[in-house]
Amino acid sequence: MTRLSGRAMGAAAAILACGFGTAVSAQGTSSSGEGFFKGKTITLLIGGTAGGGLDTAARIFARNATRHISGNPTVTPQLMPGAGGIRVIDFLASSAPKDGTTIAVVPSGPLVEPLVGGRKIPYKMTDINSLGAWAKDFSLCVSWHASGFATLADVQAREMTVAGTGAAATPDTFPVVLNATLGTKFKVITGYLGTQETAMAIERGETHGRCGWSWSSLNGVKSDWLRDKKIHVILQMGAEKSSLFPDVPFAPDLAKSPEDRQMMDLMFAPLALSNSFFAPPGLPPQRLAELRAAFTATLADKETIAESLKLMKEEPSPTNGADMQKLIDRMYATPEPIVERLKVIMKK
Repeated sequence: MTRLSGRAMGAAAAILACGFGTAVSAQGTSSSGEGFFKGKTITLLIGGTAGGGLDTAARIFARNATRHISGNPTVTPQLMPGAGGIRVIDFLASSAPKDGTTIAVVPSGPLVEPLVGGRKIPYKMTDINSLGAWAKDFSLCVSWHASGFATLADVQAREMTVAGTGAAATPDTFPVVLNATLGTKFKVITGYLGTQETAMAIERGETHGRCGWSWSSLNGVKSDWLRDKKIHVILQMGAEKSSLFPDVPFAPDLAKSPEDRQMMDLMFAPLALSNSFFAPPGLPPQRLAELRAAFTATLADKETIAESLKLMKEEPSPTNGADMQKLIDRMYATPEPIVERLKVIMKK
């Protein structure tokens, strides 16, 4: 997945007014965790559908992680699609065993959903244990080449339908925020299970495109669409404008007020934590440290990097678990008026 420059990471930190801590060491494992996983299976729940960027990253991780966990357990990926990853997070928070034998990977949408969503739930993402994130990413709004939409002005002038996957998913939330801040006329057609299903909907003409499609997923799954000019890239979102699309407008730069910019910063901050790996709350501290170290070591593994380059066309650009936890903590410290405004917008 795309690596962000040092300047980009500085921007992400400035947005969230936080400094990152020291990376968790990938060397060795904790004494209390020594041997716990021997003979066991770790289930890796995937909050998406088969063939998408999330699924690909999860399976690369599963194939390589066993070498970096004491006892060399089997790591078994298991699809659990639903509501853009919310189903997985709900399960981790409520029912998953709290011994490290169940972990999960989800897209970025669920990271902010408990803060701004309308559901009454008994947890926050700060309660869930962060293991690390696969990459720093950015997101795009794209339209099919024959849709009649090619520019941001087109979407501001008339209604454009976009495919969504669930209430917390970025293809559902980003268009709503953009409508409220930039005057776009996105209409979300939701209920598609995942990336592959939204792509088929676009090809069949069920929707005009998708808004809130991470670059890592689009490039990994449908790079031919870009190469063959089957889609127009209308808008980009993230911590900083990507140099890959210098002529495509960057949404935060178009904010009409400081409050609008703060809302965008909060919504787009999770893109710095693309393909986020979590463990349930209540995990013994030493086992959490062991799993975090294993995540860091796995993402630095030469075989992981080689597979990522082959299957996803980019190597990982990870964030370790401790830094990921701090970033999420700062997101949940966003001023209350900004959060309340977002809640109102999300209900529309």
